[in-house]
Amino acid sequence: MTRTVPFSLCVYCGARDGRNPEYLRSASALGRAIGENGWRLIYGAGDVGIMGAVAEAATAAGAAAIGVIPTHLVATEAPRKRIGERIITETMHERKKIMLMNADAVAVLPGGAGSLDEFFEVLTWAQLGLHEKPVYLVDIEGYWQPLLALIGHVIAEGFAEPSLGDLVQAVPNVDELVTELRRSLREIHQG
Repeated sequence: MTRTVPFSLCVYCGARDGRNPEYLRSASALGRAIGENGWRLIYGAGDVGIMGAVAEAATAAGAAAIGVIPTHLVATEAPRKRIGERIITETMHERKKIMLMNADAVAVLPGGAGSLDEFFEVLTWAQLGLHEKPVYLVDIEGYWQPLLALIGHVIAEGFAEPSLGDLVQAVPNVDELVTELRRSLREIHQG
């Protein structure tokens, strides 16, 4: 059976630029890579912060994009310009569900509480067997090291099986993420 929808990467990330300029540079690099590889971007629909940088670079490089935003954020976070297709949901939970449903893999760039919420929900869903999609923490200049240590601590303290650590893969930069995604796609096509 021929696949009609391109490989789709859900990107969770901040709606702010962050303090380190590498976050914004990496976001743009990821967007370009999505477009250059013929993939589709699934994201939070904003055009600000590193979220906007990913979306603008992806669509500029030819990628299709689906932005998902809940109604209560439309007035404050809706993009000034539309980037790709937009889906408006009733709740944040519905937003996260639609984003994951439309994705083949998840990449988490630096971000704040919202990005952490999205990451932990997708990690929990994987732990419960609700999906088997790969989840990547893009550890730009060590941003996710405290989170990785926390996951290790949770496992060490007996609140999760060691297999929890296998449900997320940390990569140090966008180039390594793209390499891993390409490798995964090759395995899928060969299998």
